[in-house]
Parts: sequence; C-alpha cells; structure tokens
Amino acid sequence: MPEVYNWQLGREMAYPYDARFPEWQFAFVFNINRCIACQTCTMACKSTWTFSKGQEHMWWNNVETKPYGGYPQYWDVKGLELLESVNPGGQTWSPSKADAKSPYGRYDGMTIFEGAAKRPTEAGDRALGYIPTDEEWRHPNIHEDSATAYEGGPFGLSKSGANLPEHKTWFFYLQRLCNHCSYPACLAACPRNAIYKRPEDGIVLIDQERCRGYRKCVAACPYKKSMFRPTTRVSEKCIACYPRVEGKDPLGGGAPMETRCMSACVGKIRMQGLVKMNRETGDWADDPKNPLTFLVKVAKVALPLYPQFGTEPNGYYIPPRWAPRAYLHQMFGPGVDAAIAAYTAPSRELLAVLQLFRATQKMIFRFEIEPGKKVFERDIAGKKWEMFNDTVIAFDHKGTEIVRTTVEEPVIVRSQAHQNSI
Repeated sequence: MPEVYNWQLGREMAYPYDARFPEWQFAFVFNINRCIACQTCTMACKSTWTFSKGQEHMWWNNVETKPYGGYPQYWDVKGLELLESVNPGGQTWSPSKADAKSPYGRYDGMTIFEGAAKRPTEAGDRALGYIPTDEEWRHPNIHEDSATAYEGGPFGLSKSGANLPEHKTWFFYLQRLCNHCSYPACLAACPRNAIYKRPEDGIVLIDQERCRGYRKCVAACPYKKSMFRPTTRVSEKCIACYPRVEGKDPLGGGAPMETRCMSACVGKIRMQGLVKMNRETGDWADDPKNPLTFLVKVAKVALPLYPQFGTEPNGYYIPPRWAPRAYLHQMFGPGVDAAIAAYTAPSRELLAVLQLFRATQKMIFRFEIEPGKKVFERDIAGKKWEMFNDTVIAFDHKGTEIVRTTVEEPVIVRSQAHQNSI
C-alpha cells in the first residue's frame, strides 16, 4: 500500500492510492461555542437535496447532541472501537516540535487504512468500517439536549456545573456534513472507482452511473456521510452544493458562494471557502490572509474532527470551552488546550476574523483589518486583555470587497418614534 503524508497526524501513513491534490481545497470551520441547534442548516440541505422518495432518512447535514447523540447512532463510538480492536491501547499522540508538517504532534496509533491492512477480511476491505443497522439510521438527533449526569445537587445536577473551564453536567452540539477529506475512505473502498475528488476544488462526488450499490463506501466512511438510497440502489452523499461553489448561483454574480447549509446558519457559527493547495506537498499554501488558513494554521483555534481516523478531513471545529478536556482530546486531538486558550482570550486579529462568520454568503478569499480604538479591557486568566473596535474587510476571488464589519456591533437609535413603536 502506498505511503502518503498526513499533516494532521504528523507522519506518513498507508493509503490505497498515491497522493493526488487539487488546486484548491473546499474547507470549512464550525464554531461549536455558538451553535443553538436550531437545525436551520439541516432543513436547508434537506429541502434542497434530499426531499425525494428513498431519501427520507438521508440527512447530508445534521446537528447532533454530544456525548450521547449521533447519526447514525454510535457512529463515532463504533469507529473508535474498531481502531482499538486492532491496536489495543495504542491510539496515542507523541509531542513533537510544532511546525507546518506536524502542528498537533505525531499520532502513534493506527488509522482505519492501516488497521484494515493488519486485519484483512475475505472481502479485501481497504478501510476498517461497518454497515449501520436500520435502527441506527432512525433518528437524526437522538438524545437531543441530553446532558451528562452528575451525582451532586438536586436531580443529579452539579451545584457548580456552570463553572468554567469544565462543567460537571454538560452537552454540546456537533455540526456535521461530509468533510470532503484529502484521503477519503469512501473513495479508497469503492471497488467500482465510482467516487472521485474534483481536481479544481477537492469536492468528493459519487458517479451515479458507475455506482452499483455495494455500500463499501457506507461501511468505510468513519463519519458515515455516504448513504445508500434503496429506491435507486446506489449511494449518495453531500455534493458541497458545487454549483454555488462554481459561481453559478444567480445571487452571487459569478462569485463562489457558500453552500446552502452554511448560508442558512442562524447562529453565525459557520465559515466556508476554498484554500490554495501546495500540490507538491499536499499541505495548504502559505496564505495567512485567507480566513480559513488563518483560523486553522495561524491562530490554530480550529481543529479536525477525529484526525486519528486518517482521512485528513477538511472540516474544522472551534472546540466548546465547557466540555471535559479528555473527551475533546479524543474528538479533536492534542491541540484542544491551545485552541480553547486562543478562543477564550482571542488575539486582536483573531477577534476581527471571528466577525466574518456568516457576514456574507460569498466565499471569502482574503481579509484585511483597519485598526480602531480600544473599547474594553479586562484580565483573563491573570493576564491583561484588550479589545479594539477594528474594522475587518473581506474580499472575493477577484479581490473585490464584499463585506466590511466592525468588532463592536453598532447600536442604532431611531431619532423619531414611530406610531407602532413600543
């Protein structure tokens, strides 16, 4: 099996195909701290792409309540159990010098591809996986708002559960769609070569004419975002709303636009775009003025979901501040503590970039910051922190300004009372 470099793991790993990288990579960042689980994103996707017969249980985008929720149910627990079964106690990280090739250290455990090679099956599966049962597909957000129990105060709730950094009783919302991975397990597993990664933007698609419904992709994808449609007997998945990414939406005027789930977000937790790739190394190009590159590579406030699976997902998350760190380390890797610290006391530049979340439906390719006056200061973790009312300006793929906003939200006071004013 060929060796490819996975920068999220800080090492080379086995993958069934030689490394091939797109010119641009479709990627996104979710700020878990802001999500209210309104499911507007879920319904925006549902009403656009999966409203037909045979798609009743297809939720390409879903928001699930952790730690108990999942769609399909137990998808993450079962994936972690598979890794543990082939490498007991070995899913660990070694610290290393932080650089572009290993920003989170080195993962010493096995990936789903290496695990499959260690425990080959009669079918010759290229990735550890399983087919979820029909019962596990029944509920897109089972255990919604179910918090962890704690033997403390009344009703089993902690008397000090609201204290940071970790709540005793907690839950959080996890937003999920296809990660359009750099090393997709669905692509690796397909015996028909029906799954491919677009060279222009890295979006992973299924060729419906080549697919024969073997469901190898369903079994292999550790995030379970490839789904089987019984009426057509083929698999389907998130297509990243690629007509909008291509600039074909009439509202965009030819500019690449965010997907339906992203643009519908009420909580302003989502940012999506395209990052320039270094096609020789497979890493993101050095472009700190791209907001996604800044959040992931510079500020390091956004982390990949279950990087230990080895697919190098292109979906990143700002971890929740109140959840137990051990749980978050398992979910997002060893960069959690630094990411939460960066978000809790954001740098001047990071605070400005955070204002761009959902500020426009067009994809942002570059940002600039105009300095403003200091408006607030306080101590955070024993250190002085200052807030400046800077103006952040976003530009599209052609360098045209598409939005500008300030860190401090303006207050508008009407000069004259209207007849219907309260």
